[in-house]
Amino acid sequence: MSTPLTRSLRPLRLLLPIVAIGAVLVLFLTVGFLAFSPNLNNQSRGSTTCDTGIGTVGEGGGGGTTIDTLSPDQRANAEAIIGVAKGMGAPPRAWLVALATAMQESTLRNIDYGDRDSLGLFQQRPSQGWGTPAQVTDPAYSTTIFLERLMEVPGWERMPVTDAAQIVQRSAFPDAYAKWEGLAASLVEQVGDVANPTGCGTAPTGALPPGAAGTAISFALKEVGKPYVWGATGPDSYDCSGLMLRAFQAAGLTLPRVSQDQYNAGAHVPVKQAQAGDLLFYATDPSDPSTIHHVVLYMGDGQMVEAPNKDNPVRVKPVPWDYEELVPLATRPGTTASPA
Repeated sequence: MSTPLTRSLRPLRLLLPIVAIGAVLVLFLTVGFLAFSPNLNNQSRGSTTCDTGIGTVGEGGGGGTTIDTLSPDQRANAEAIIGVAKGMGAPPRAWLVALATAMQESTLRNIDYGDRDSLGLFQQRPSQGWGTPAQVTDPAYSTTIFLERLMEVPGWERMPVTDAAQIVQRSAFPDAYAKWEGLAASLVEQVGDVANPTGCGTAPTGALPPGAAGTAISFALKEVGKPYVWGATGPDSYDCSGLMLRAFQAAGLTLPRVSQDQYNAGAHVPVKQAQAGDLLFYATDPSDPSTIHHVVLYMGDGQMVEAPNKDNPVRVKPVPWDYEELVPLATRPGTTASPA
């Protein structure tokens, strides 16, 4: 026969497994969010670190759009977004994310049409809980709700602009926002009167360890004349990123294997400020880091060493500063940008 105390303990015993299962489920969902949020696991940068998007202050976005080529309507909408963001007390990085998002979604035009029921500057969908059609086509409302949802994302301010925008928007083209970062930064700087909003401008960037640049360059120069083979990492042949991998390995620095990942393996500086030991990149669309297809090692004095293609072996040649595919930012491997 159960005593009153025994009877009172039974519900508690039954409850404990339920609590344990619930705790495991919460842990699983948390880990799942971290694992599958774009690049969140890899982002430990503060807002003063140069962003991984290619665009820099003063540069254009996709299609060659610049702040000077915006229509009066586009500029007025940009001013509206910045005004609302300022009024909310949102930090300048949030303005930048909002502007890049609106440029990708609507080219900064408050349109009354879009995919399915998407409307307005941010192409927000009333059917998905963004508000009524009248609300999402009101720049003040649409900017406010975008920024509110952005700033609810844990760690958004440490994410690349394109990742922060994607988590809010859930676009079918998650990398598309990156190409508008330069234009958005120009608007934040010139319209919002905020200096160096990306952290890429003239902020000082950490130096390579002593001797690292010289060691990497010396290694690469010893490989001059060896054939290019796609996927090769030496010692008898190389592809472009394979040569960089081994050159910096000799200098005590570990790089990722492929050129697109090597772009993100250090702080960024404008190419015209590149120093010996920095990596330069070519991309099909220089405003879009996902289209990077070649990497070279800058030697200083306008010279570079590279493993170019199957028709040419490892070689030294002048940097083609005016080449249309040259990415406007160089990478300094293994470093981070210093606070501005």
